Amino acid sequence: MQHTVSTKTLVKASITATIVAAIALVTFILPAEYNIDPTGIGQKLGLTTLAQANESDVVVSTNNADTNTSGSQEFQTIEVVVPAGRGVEYKFAMQQYAKMTYEWLTDGEALYFDLHGEPEGDTTGYFESYTIATSNEMKGSFTAPFAGSHGWYWKNKSDKPIAVQLLVKGQYEVIGLKQ
Repeated sequence: MQHTVSTKTLVKASITATIVAAIALVTFILPAEYNIDPTGIGQKLGLTTLAQANESDVVVSTNNADTNTSGSQEFQTIEVVVPAGRGVEYKFAMQQYAKMTYEWLTDGEALYFDLHGEPEGDTTGYFESYTIATSNEMKGSFTAPFAGSHGWYWKNKSDKPIAVQLLVKGQYEVIGLKQ
């Protein structure tokens, strides 16, 4: 005996599956993966702690304790670990026309990156990109066109963490990871 399913039954099943998926997204996935909890259920179930634990996967180390290296003539070495499938932003506060010499390289894998700046005091979310590419290294110098925070956003599209070694010197103050 062959059992056939009507179009009406298929439509009902599809709508039901879509509703269940949306509920799962809002109540479980967003709180656990992205620390976004519009309903508050994620926090009650302890799911937001999972996202916060993922955020702590980002590792930063620096070669000296003095992070205010404004005018430094020696390279400061900073290591940032970009977790698998995630992006991180590392920034420096710079005055208008301040200069920075930099070099960064990964432990082999290429990263998508955006070297950009955000004007001091701007609350609109405006930023200006200077370089957008995918590479495992970059070397150069930079003069801040305006006072504000300037730095890199690196995105790791691989399934394993990638270490970035960043060497900088110049006229800046370290802000560090921006989350």
